[in-house]
Amino acid sequence: MSTTDPALLSLTEIAQAIAAKTVSSREVTQACLDRIAAQQPRLNAFMSIEADSALAAADAADAELARGDSRGVLHGVPLAHKDMYYETGHVVTCGSKIRQDDVATTTSTALQRLKDAGTVRLGSLQMSEFAYGPTGHNAHFGPVHNPWNIDHITGGSSSGSGAAVAARLTFAALGSDTGGSIRMPAHFCGVTGLKTTVGRVSRAGAMPLSQSLDTVGPLARTAQDCALLLGLMAGADPEDLTCIAGELPDYLAATHAPMRGARIGIPKAFYVDDLDPEVARVLDETIATLRAEGASVVEVDLPDQPQLTAACQLVLAVEAAAFHKRWMIERPQDYGPQVLMRLQNGLGVPAISYLEAMRWRGPALSAHLAAVADVDAVLAPVAPVPAPTIAESDVGSSLNAEAVIQRLTRFTRPINYLGLPSLAIPTGFSASGLPIGLQLIGRPFDEAMILRIGAAFQRVTEFHNKMPASA
Repeated sequence: MSTTDPALLSLTEIAQAIAAKTVSSREVTQACLDRIAAQQPRLNAFMSIEADSALAAADAADAELARGDSRGVLHGVPLAHKDMYYETGHVVTCGSKIRQDDVATTTSTALQRLKDAGTVRLGSLQMSEFAYGPTGHNAHFGPVHNPWNIDHITGGSSSGSGAAVAARLTFAALGSDTGGSIRMPAHFCGVTGLKTTVGRVSRAGAMPLSQSLDTVGPLARTAQDCALLLGLMAGADPEDLTCIAGELPDYLAATHAPMRGARIGIPKAFYVDDLDPEVARVLDETIATLRAEGASVVEVDLPDQPQLTAACQLVLAVEAAAFHKRWMIERPQDYGPQVLMRLQNGLGVPAISYLEAMRWRGPALSAHLAAVADVDAVLAPVAPVPAPTIAESDVGSSLNAEAVIQRLTRFTRPINYLGLPSLAIPTGFSASGLPIGLQLIGRPFDEAMILRIGAAFQRVTEFHNKMPASA
């Protein structure tokens, strides 16, 4: 890695460098701001860039460190996050026209815990409107462009987060994952993204989309970086009573454990069906690497995956429509066409269908856990294809829009429906140079295991260190 540009270091490395005073928070923050200024016109990754306040905060962090005071392990580290995490005094648009002038009066718990660890705010990151879209298109603010090829999508809804981390504009970024919105940008942009177990990280102060599916998690360069962030954010929160109490694992320690002895399942069907040949190739190569590093890899027979995808889609549609009902009545003209269409579809789902989908979750999770009883994690593609182009996936509210969305999300939605954790890691590239990622699907609340496997894989591969040429 370069030692001349501090922005090219990982989150863990830059935090240690600032703490050791080998580089100042101001130098690091200025390096990020310089890269943002150069890249924003072509990537459209940021919603707001707050250069003056970021540099002032960096100077304050440096002054504290000079006095021997440190706020935490991320003291002076500049970060930017998806523009759906409320922070008091800041406009939080949620990628929408409806909320483009809304100033937050509270701060999200996840964001506050990172601030308490010492982070500096660079600004906020672009996203799909109301986090309801898997491609990265936004009818109001334009699409975010993939740093590996700006004609291609980043994936959504955490589009700015994926692009900004890949282009080394921020060391990490919060995303959210309701139907794949952390893992798809990680896959399409060649970064690491962690979808947490429902109940692991507080959702208080994060824009809701689907009350039973939403999860908070990071996108970063490495599994180790994700482990660091998860350790800071996880745990009980009186503002979110769905958040689970209890002692937390040492996620960072898990990333130092060896691959040897890990048991990894490969689905016999569904996740290996109708794959782009290059995704299939990368899957085979990754399996070979895991075996070479001492993991045992076996086939697993997962039940009812298409039904899980359909059930997730139904639950998401109803819960999103319920949240947006008032605005759909009062301000329908202020939605983008595709988001409005999808929200309106949710109004047409019979209550009995929603209740049946909710009742099935427990039995479906039990069946899944029985099927994976002999493995520690399941390895599967995030999506069946590398990143499509912006033009070919810009389907708006056309008749085939839902089909395009379903094709991209069919491997991520089952995991959301079951509430499971999943770590997306970079695992290869297409012949045209587009990143390809895979996901490690874990047991409930066993993020430590998938972080262990991901970090061990990254110790013997270089995919996570590759950078877009233009960055």
